[in-house]
Amino acid sequence: MDKFEKYVGVVFDNRYKIDRIIGIGGMAVVYKAIDLLMKRIVAVKMLRDEIAADEQSVRRFINESKAVAMLSHPNIVNIYDVSVRDNVKYIVMEYVEGITLKNYMTRKGILSVREIISYSEQILQALEHAHAKGIVHRDIKPHNIMLLKNGLIKVMDFGIAKLPNAETVTMTDKAIGTVYYISPEQASGRPIDARSDLYSLGVLMYEMGCAQLPFNADSPVSVALMQVNDSALPPRKVNAALPIGLEQIITRAMEKDPADRYQSAKDMLKHLLRLKENPHIVFRQVKKVKKQRKPHRASHAMLPIILGVAFAFLSVAAVSAVYALNAIFFSSDTTKAETITVVDLGGTTFSTQLQEWFDKSEYYTLKTVYQYDDEHPAGTIIDQDPKGGDHRKVTPGQQRCEITLTISQGAETFHLPDVVIYDYREADAMLKKLGLIVRVEKIYSETFTVGSVIRTEPEANTVMKKGDTVIIYASQGTAVGTVVVPQFVGLTEVQTLRKVIAAGLRVGNVTYEQSSAEAGTILSQDIAEFKVVHANTKISFVVSGGPDYMTDPFPDDPIPDDPWGDDNPEDTTEPEDTTEPEDTTDPADTDDPYANWEPEDGFGDTTEDPWKDPDYNQDIRDWLDNFLNRN
Repeated sequence: MDKFEKYVGVVFDNRYKIDRIIGIGGMAVVYKAIDLLMKRIVAVKMLRDEIAADEQSVRRFINESKAVAMLSHPNIVNIYDVSVRDNVKYIVMEYVEGITLKNYMTRKGILSVREIISYSEQILQALEHAHAKGIVHRDIKPHNIMLLKNGLIKVMDFGIAKLPNAETVTMTDKAIGTVYYISPEQASGRPIDARSDLYSLGVLMYEMGCAQLPFNADSPVSVALMQVNDSALPPRKVNAALPIGLEQIITRAMEKDPADRYQSAKDMLKHLLRLKENPHIVFRQVKKVKKQRKPHRASHAMLPIILGVAFAFLSVAAVSAVYALNAIFFSSDTTKAETITVVDLGGTTFSTQLQEWFDKSEYYTLKTVYQYDDEHPAGTIIDQDPKGGDHRKVTPGQQRCEITLTISQGAETFHLPDVVIYDYREADAMLKKLGLIVRVEKIYSETFTVGSVIRTEPEANTVMKKGDTVIIYASQGTAVGTVVVPQFVGLTEVQTLRKVIAAGLRVGNVTYEQSSAEAGTILSQDIAEFKVVHANTKISFVVSGGPDYMTDPFPDDPIPDDPWGDDNPEDTTEPEDTTEPEDTTDPADTDDPYANWEPEDGFGDTTEDPWKDPDYNQDIRDWLDNFLNRN
């Protein structure tokens, strides 16, 4: 991981200070960073060093920046800056705090109908905007969809998007999109358009409603062939709770022929909104009528010719039949037929010499079947049909005995997937599904978020077999929590208090002074913004009392205690015990801040109610009461 962590703390272009890793993909590493010029948190997507010199990868990287730069929509991640100079190439994007839709689906399983409709509606709105600009995403999948806490959806990763009037990225095996979600025309290399994105969305909706993919197989090639040729099991056969209307929308979006699908995101969105208004709606099915070619009737003038040809054909057939019957019943050449005892090859090793023997044999035709077997070494013949010792009648050189040999491939092996940056629960399930024994070790990390996989032992791409053990090292956060100090200057006192609590800091001394600024406005903070400090650090403020504020209007009267912090340095009472009570819950339930993550009720409504939390409400009201009494 050192090759990725080496940029942590580095400032690029005298502007973007890299804070920590938040994602690692096949082509790029995504960092959380601070834009020192604009004073905001951003995401920096940096092309990995080992492929930064690859022309195709750079072209795809630039393609993404061009695609997103053309778009401006609340359901699409914004792009702020692009740098492709020298060996370091990166895109600066909007920092989105949430989890991928894939991660959420993995944890929750089947999503509610309300969630399916809400998320699909937002994705369609994003696609409608992109398609109107002539951009086809070509890689719609839950891994490329971010879900925010308030239920807002953000579509990202336009790396293989098809741009209007421009040379598009070559459709290689890495740029074709994930086979589990690609359209039949993508899988077969045919021309694609906006309807291909709608097919992928249909697959995603199927997965949201059924907690399984419509097509699954042992290899990507098999899945791609299923996308082209097979029909998926109807969603309501998997989850009977789905509305009929939702099944109709999914099924139509997943039609093999683009002409039978929705013709635009707008059309699909209309049906989805009607379903949202009436969950019991059943859409009228449009019957597909295929034109049949009328049978060609022969003219009367051709009838004599047709009858003549038919007579000649029947004459030849009759003569051939006579010869065939004569060969069967009267042929005297029956001495060539022999009865043989089938050779027994079970337990022997299949070799090139044995293959050559079968090739030269006048008695056998060989067919081989290979399968994984943990008990027999590779190359061992573990079964045959017919069995050794059976009798078969053959005619040497003409009618042979077909023998099928089942040959062991040895124990099934595969390369260990790279699960770094995955949530450790998702990685655990993925590796166990491969038949591996998984052990999770939690360690401290300064750069990985809580619950993320830091590394595995053995490392990714190691050849493994079922029953092998893998150790997952997952982050449990920093040994001593650290936070980045936000900017408070210019905020009101209520806004500041909320932000202090949210950042994991504490309020120190608060000083009021006369100022032309509106009363209650933060004038300065003693710790500069964007500085990294320990959690629970106290931060002091200077607050405007307004133009008429007097430092001590009642010098003889005692001033009540400052509700922001410690006012009495001579207080000799025992300090409050701040030791956290012992947590007896399962660490698996507490280490991950997203362990019980649920989007808020609202699904895309960005407005927040600051008074929802009763404890938070009381904190602010207590402070307001003290502040009003003091002034």
